[in-house]
Amino acid sequence: MNILIAILFVLFPAPIIWLNNRFKVVEKIGIVLICYILGIVVGNIGILPESFAGIQTTMQDVSVCLALPLILFSLDIKKWLKTAKKGILCMLLAVASIAIVVFVLQLIFGAKNPEASKYAGLAIGVYTGGTPNIASIKTAIGVDESTYTIFNTYDMVVSIGYMLIVTSSARKIFEKVFKLKPFEGEKNISIDSEEVSNESESSYKGIFKRDVFGKLCLAFLLSAAIVGVSYITGTLVKGYETAITMLMITTLSIACSFIKPIRTIKKTSQLGMYIIYIFCFTVATMSDLSKLIHINYTILAYVVFSIFGSMILHAILCKMAKIDSDTMIITSVSAICSPPFVPVVATSLKNNAALVSGLATGIIGYAIGNYLGIGTYWLFERLPF
Repeated sequence: MNILIAILFVLFPAPIIWLNNRFKVVEKIGIVLICYILGIVVGNIGILPESFAGIQTTMQDVSVCLALPLILFSLDIKKWLKTAKKGILCMLLAVASIAIVVFVLQLIFGAKNPEASKYAGLAIGVYTGGTPNIASIKTAIGVDESTYTIFNTYDMVVSIGYMLIVTSSARKIFEKVFKLKPFEGEKNISIDSEEVSNESESSYKGIFKRDVFGKLCLAFLLSAAIVGVSYITGTLVKGYETAITMLMITTLSIACSFIKPIRTIKKTSQLGMYIIYIFCFTVATMSDLSKLIHINYTILAYVVFSIFGSMILHAILCKMAKIDSDTMIITSVSAICSPPFVPVVATSLKNNAALVSGLATGIIGYAIGNYLGIGTYWLFERLPF
């Protein structure tokens, strides 16, 4: 039974991707959000056997380790430095915003709660990179399963509220209240959908062609090899095994992206995103809405203030840097919620010109999230507050 459930988990994103290309309402909601919502439902209606809990944890850890290299393989740093300079500056401001907010939270809670430095590591990692980073950092810094479940549940619920704001009234708020300038330039430019969006079913077409599928299998094997080498390397450093493993995965994957034959393998980011969808659904099934009854106010404060506090500070910094509202919103989403949400927000803004910048900075967030999260934890553990 557990094997059958695991297979269903792996196959779950396929029909959602198919529906995404055929129904506007699905496209507007976005695949990731649907994975989260349905995962929360499945995980809280009592249909999963207790014996499946261990498999859920394994699928969560394995999926994020395999997905990150596949996504990072396609990272063309030189190209994005030329096309997304304003976006990169905006991303740096987003990172600075969450770092400042987390530092303030540490000043408030650090002396009172011995787990505060772990909350800080999770927060800065997830709100610069995304949910895949929180799973990596959780394991790397030794966050217990109960704390992780609470943090992740609060994150998903608050993030849904955040997404509702950025897809509806955010542009008006930032332009009128924070005086950000409107986006300048052509919004409806023609962009290769495969290059900028992994949510469209069309971006998966041709994935099973012989010349594509064969190389994609090699990329998957390379991803698995990176995970294996990183794991072995991590075991050599006692006390920091998992941290070293995750940082090695990130570093080796970025290094591979500089090798053109690897970077130009078609559909690696699509396969990586498919695995991320599996990860999102699996993580959501591990959420426990009963945790909302007895609230952990410290963790909730880290989640709420990290999301909305950093967003407000980000807007202020973008005003000072003369960055427009659309770039600020799309970069905020790519940092706080990760790249899969970018096409959803770009559609709501009716500005597909922001896609390249949003996805580029978001994938860079994937790359640096682990470093920032683990580094923040280590730093705060050694500071006298």
